[in-house]
Amino acid sequence: MAKTKSFTCSSCGAAFSKWSGRCDGCGEWNTIVQETPLSSGPPSKSLGQKRGSPLILSDLSTEEAPPPRTLSGMDELDRVLGGGLVPASAILVGGDPGIGKSTLLLQAAARFAQSGLKTLYISGEEAAAQVRMRAQRLGLADAPVKLATETNLRNILTTLEAERPALAIIDSIQTMWADNVESAPGSVSQVRAAAHELTNFAKRRGVSVILVGHVTKEGQIAGPRVIEHMVDTVLYFEGERGHQFRILRAVKNRFGPADEIGVFEMTGRGLAEVSNPSALFLSERGTPSPGSVVFAGIEGTRPLLVELQALVAPTPHAQPRRSVIGWDGGRLAMILAVLEARCGIPFAGLDVYLNVAGGMKISEPAADLAVAAALLSAREDVALPAETVIFGEISLSGALRPAPQTENRLKEAQKLGFTTAIAPAGGKTGTNKGITLTRASDLTGFVGEHFGSG
Repeated sequence: MAKTKSFTCSSCGAAFSKWSGRCDGCGEWNTIVQETPLSSGPPSKSLGQKRGSPLILSDLSTEEAPPPRTLSGMDELDRVLGGGLVPASAILVGGDPGIGKSTLLLQAAARFAQSGLKTLYISGEEAAAQVRMRAQRLGLADAPVKLATETNLRNILTTLEAERPALAIIDSIQTMWADNVESAPGSVSQVRAAAHELTNFAKRRGVSVILVGHVTKEGQIAGPRVIEHMVDTVLYFEGERGHQFRILRAVKNRFGPADEIGVFEMTGRGLAEVSNPSALFLSERGTPSPGSVVFAGIEGTRPLLVELQALVAPTPHAQPRRSVIGWDGGRLAMILAVLEARCGIPFAGLDVYLNVAGGMKISEPAADLAVAAALLSAREDVALPAETVIFGEISLSGALRPAPQTENRLKEAQKLGFTTAIAPAGGKTGTNKGITLTRASDLTGFVGEHFGSG
């Protein structure tokens, strides 16, 4: 029986049974290459002819001690990891080029090494002299970190086997080259093979491995999505080039909560931790102006206050513009439609711009009411009081739904000096005596009370 050929797109990882010039998955040209299997073995039907070892079964009620953790001393990094570094864990860190991934991990390597962990930093993108120059600029030249530059995966695994470090940082997975895979470095099969071998080594030898991954223009980690399934934790390092703030976000974590964030500030001496990100995001907020609203959000387990900025202006174009930075453009279109259908407030013939200040990205639906307030404030040219925070989800019927963790949002707002909060009716508030809470049951009532129409 002839072997079935496998072809894979090196851009998106889609699989095909035959070659073609254009990938049906991502639309790219000349990206489909023939893949060779990682290993060859006996047919699956022969597996039952040889007895294996029986599995050890246990009950769901079996209690096990939580895994030990090592703290780096960087509170923001330890928070995102779920409380510290777990032995034998595989961590994937992705981010845009030049955002600061190598700087963050070099600082983390130095902190872990200073805490007593034997740490190796292996770079496949930079020469050793370049890494040393960065370490000197960051004041980490004396950190007990072992450094190497290599792209050959076999040599790296041999070195890790001989050195037996507690932590190995590989920068980056796209530069690794496995000599048993017949494709160029950075291809889907090479990235998959390198991630598979390094993850297996981490589990077998009890070594924690941190892999750096490049991202595509869509913001996803380059290579097959199976890499994110292999590792224990997936972190994204986000930020805008024009802002000094950087967000380390956990999108997957087998040892802690997902969607947890750590906030850093890029300085001349590297990345500095931000222990109170709400105060930092609001530090440059001046006097109240139309279109400016403070949203009390939740990122992971942390309450976070950010400023939403909206601008509504007559359009000179036949098709009005809808531009969004830091929020979902589809959700903005929904809010505009609800305002027009339920409240009779049209935005036809108006350009709408929405921005989350500080380079922050918001995904929770609880920002709906704050976005609507910013849009109405900009449209009516009415500034809301500076000491007010707003949060709540808007349904398609115009009803307002309470947001989770209302009490934590109010506590964070009160801590930063806010005296008034506007939120949907319902939801647990606890005892927040220092802040006045105004309830709204639907969007029409909210618009009528605060903007005099509806």
